[in-house]
Amino acid sequence: MAIRVVITGAAGQIAYSLLYSVAKGDVFGKDTPVELMLLDIPIMMTALKGVAMEIQDCALPLVKDVVATDDPDVAFKDADVAMLVGAMPRREGMERKDLLKANVKIFKAQGASIDRVAKKTIKVVVVGNPANTNALICAESAPSIPKQNFSALTRLDQNRATAQVATKLGIACSDVKNCIIWGNHSSTQFPDVTFAKIKEGDTWVNATTKIKDDNWIRQDFVNVSNRS
Repeated sequence: MAIRVVITGAAGQIAYSLLYSVAKGDVFGKDTPVELMLLDIPIMMTALKGVAMEIQDCALPLVKDVVATDDPDVAFKDADVAMLVGAMPRREGMERKDLLKANVKIFKAQGASIDRVAKKTIKVVVVGNPANTNALICAESAPSIPKQNFSALTRLDQNRATAQVATKLGIACSDVKNCIIWGNHSSTQFPDVTFAKIKEGDTWVNATTKIKDDNWIRQDFVNVSNRS
């Protein structure tokens, strides 16, 4: 049975790169058919229809349907997965408060649509920055969907923090877990090792008891983790 996957901002460059990985089975498996629901704003519909035709031209065996639409209720209807790539970019001279206001409108509307028409088991990943804020807005706007079904893809920052701890202790990244990034991807985000764990034999111990270097945690760790 095919899973229905929504990709927003689907006429944009990021979504364009993502689409083929989803369509080829790199994301959900080589044996999992997909229905691609491509969502963008009305002025992007000509470009979006071109993207849909390109997917169709590839005749990929896992793609059972491709729908290009500017209507969120059409896109999210019975959706299993939503990849929210589209967001208002911060333009030169734009105040952060103006960016947040623009994205509130976008993600509030998408969250409400998800709440109305998507499967209650839908999994939502938010890519568009500020990802953490946008994910929160979307989740709050979809009260019937479990909050744990929403994720913000700030993985770069989390991976960077994990790698810094692993390097500091001379261990593998796989032996570090639960590093946390507070805030959005920016110079003001805050990497946190308070809840981080280090694998020691068959158990996990608090990372700070192994690092034993408050100066590194407060300065070097934060500065390196927050680089662009």
